[in-house]
Amino acid sequence: MAGTSEKAAASASPRLAWIGLGNMGRGMVKNLAEKGTFSGPVAIYNRTTARSEKIVDSLPAGKGKVATSIADAVKDADIVFLCVANDAAVEESIDAALESPNSQGKLYVDCSTIHPDTSNRIGKQITEAGSEFVACPVFGAPAMADAGQLIAVLAGPTAQVDRVRPFCKGVMAKAEINFSDQEYGKATKLKIIGNTFVLGMVEALSAGHTLAEKCGLGVENLHQFVEVMFPGPYTAYSTRMMSGDYWKREEPLFTAKLARKDAGHALSLANSCGAKLKAVEVADEHLKAVVEHAGDRGDISSIYGAVRKESGLKYEN
Repeated sequence: MAGTSEKAAASASPRLAWIGLGNMGRGMVKNLAEKGTFSGPVAIYNRTTARSEKIVDSLPAGKGKVATSIADAVKDADIVFLCVANDAAVEESIDAALESPNSQGKLYVDCSTIHPDTSNRIGKQITEAGSEFVACPVFGAPAMADAGQLIAVLAGPTAQVDRVRPFCKGVMAKAEINFSDQEYGKATKLKIIGNTFVLGMVEALSAGHTLAEKCGLGVENLHQFVEVMFPGPYTAYSTRMMSGDYWKREEPLFTAKLARKDAGHALSLANSCGAKLKAVEVADEHLKAVVEHAGDRGDISSIYGAVRKESGLKYEN
């Protein structure tokens, strides 16, 4: 009976760990720690320890603690969240977690953007090792992560998804898309396809702004149309293009390199089932040009600079 009571307590108020403090992870874990219900503090790990220390210092007392390794982060946790850069980083993190002492019986929740095959593979690896897994990629920009306004997509066994949901809507997210009892890769398939919509939006705005400048309409006049017709993300990206944020920014909001990773996953997914994504192929070529021009400072919005160059304008507006 004592074991049953302990499991019930862990389910109601679990101990948490967080791995990864990139542009998205920083806001997500801050909301998790400040608004979630759990047995504290959240163990927070990042390869650069200074980032963990900065986040912990920003949290209310007792809400977070710095973990010095993945093993240190997960050892006492019931639920382990990950939000890291790419498939390799996810796989390395899971390998390290499962090799650590006391690694069984935990729930791993991956919020990263990875290939659906990777989601299914690590899900199998985790369950075979005696733990549980939920795929939980998120839609939204870093500002939405900071504000707890993301959209979470959850896939995995219903019982495990239900353990994650209290940390999504109202905590890290404003809404959920629930794929309970569907394979893990369904969540990341939606995330990959959804990101092609973002690529298409940035491509359309880049072409529109470039043409407006070249033909004499003027980008300010085009922006008025965008504001009225497409409020929200379109207007936000249009503003970033007009202001030059796409090339002035020191730290990208969504790096061109990561956007290329996502485009590659979309093209791989399409190839696996005989579909064609010509628009994504074009966007990937522009992202390649962005990386060549700006390196790590290149942002997804910098596609505008690549399109400008193709049309005989300077990369920087």
